[in-house]
Amino acid sequence: MKKAETDMEYDLKSLRVRNAGNARKSFGGLTVHLEPDVAEMFPDSEAVNEALRFLIKVIKYNKYPLSNMRGND
Repeated sequence: MKKAETDMEYDLKSLRVRNAGNARKSFGGLTVHLEPDVAEMFPDSEAVNEALRFLIKVIKYNKYPLSNMRGND
């Protein structure tokens, strides 16, 4: 490293830190836990949202009541 690189100072007080795990804070959105088999099908949250919006359109187009879509698990 050059001398100038090691002499730099950083103000870290303004950084937001996210906790890992269930206690992490959400920054402007809802956090949803996906099971591993579901998560492996989606590269990112945008892909999940796109798939869910498509499913919503299908449900509305076919006029399925949501009560019929819920499982009896």
